[in-house]
Amino acid sequence: MRSGDLAKLVGISPDTLRLYERKGLLPCPPRSANGYRSYPPELVDRIRLIRAALSIGFTLDELANILVMRDGDGVPCQHVRELAGAKLESLNRYIGQLAELRDQLKGILKQWDGALKKTPRGQRAGLLEALAADAGSRARKLSPQLYASLAGKSIHKKSID
Repeated sequence: MRSGDLAKLVGISPDTLRLYERKGLLPCPPRSANGYRSYPPELVDRIRLIRAALSIGFTLDELANILVMRDGDGVPCQHVRELAGAKLESLNRYIGQLAELRDQLKGILKQWDGALKKTPRGQRAGLLEALAADAGSRARKLSPQLYASLAGKSIHKKSID
């Protein structure tokens, strides 16, 4: 099966297929006489395994190590479990930090509502200036990684990158 056919069958691009090869997730396929890669059909299941593992947070490098171990008749199950457990712990921390940020934002909005009620129509309430004046204390409450990651992201995104 040629790379374009395999990629289409599993819902990835040929470039992604080549990336998986470079990272060691897939064996380098033999080439036909005209130089095209020729993939065996059993790679469909392996690519689906890779895609499923990526969907729950495994990295390409982690998967490469796991698959090398598996391909060498190793038993990486405990390692896989430990990695997934660490990912869950990290995700729980992140969710907690997001909840803290949500609570901070609720408080800010409450303060702003009060400021807007006191501000005469047609005048600025200085909402962003007040936000900037208090930014240091808010930033210290969040992890530096979360604060930095959220600073450049839209709150309208539906997924967490």
